[in-house]
Amino acid sequence: MRFRRLLIGLLCLAGLAVLLDFGVAAYSEYRVSRLLRTGSDLSADPEITFHESIGHPFVIQAIDGAYGSVDVRARALRPDIPGQITVEANLRGVHLSMRNLIDGNVSRVPVDEVHAGLRIEPAELGRIFKIPGLQVFGPPADKSDGSGGSGGTGVTTTGAIILEGTVPVTPDADAATFPDPVADGGQKVTTKPVHVLADLRLEGNQVRVTATAIAGRDLQGDTATEIETPVIPEQDRAAVLARFTRTIDIKNMPFGITPTKVQAIGGQIVVEGTQRNATVDLDRLQP
Repeated sequence: MRFRRLLIGLLCLAGLAVLLDFGVAAYSEYRVSRLLRTGSDLSADPEITFHESIGHPFVIQAIDGAYGSVDVRARALRPDIPGQITVEANLRGVHLSMRNLIDGNVSRVPVDEVHAGLRIEPAELGRIFKIPGLQVFGPPADKSDGSGGSGGTGVTTTGAIILEGTVPVTPDADAATFPDPVADGGQKVTTKPVHVLADLRLEGNQVRVTATAIAGRDLQGDTATEIETPVIPEQDRAAVLARFTRTIDIKNMPFGITPTKVQAIGGQIVVEGTQRNATVDLDRLQP
């Protein structure tokens, strides 16, 4: 009987400890989320996750004022990018006392390592390029040589990317396949779906997307045979490549982290950067 009572008592204590740990974690996540929403003028509360580590429940981390890992994810508006983009960060080794968190004194928080990212999704990319329904595909082949995939300079993906979209072109023999011609400066045009090979490169705080060839006409080898693109009239090729070429300013990375990498993942353009021994402002996601 005594053993049973002892066991029940221990289970109750364990349950209370779990509830306390959950409650402190939930409050901390809510507090940081509200500070970030207000300070960064976000349209919704960002997602904040304080991770527990083995042998270090959250309440112990809170007492020590040292958190192993914190994830931040939010949707944010940018004046230079139409629509919303996703910003995210993983903070490792966050040094913040519970008192400062309660008081909102989070403007200078030491962090051992910050990994920040910015994701531009297809809808926003279509608005930037002014190509409705724009799709982005990863590199068709490994061209990693440290030169941007085409002999240039700068940090790039592991290869070129492929862009797909429908653009206006001059009518030709197969224009009947693509009806609804429109007037453009007195000249009738039609629209065609196009696949374009492009280089994706990070240069400083800018992402450069440079269209280099129209797949199915300019390419040779496997890539040309795998992609079916209608023949583009010779007079339209330069204009089509120009429509798929853009420079995107990457300003205000999460917590001011410098971008160091860009790649195409899941139809998105993803920019990332890492900084060690940083001091971040937890009530300002974007400076």
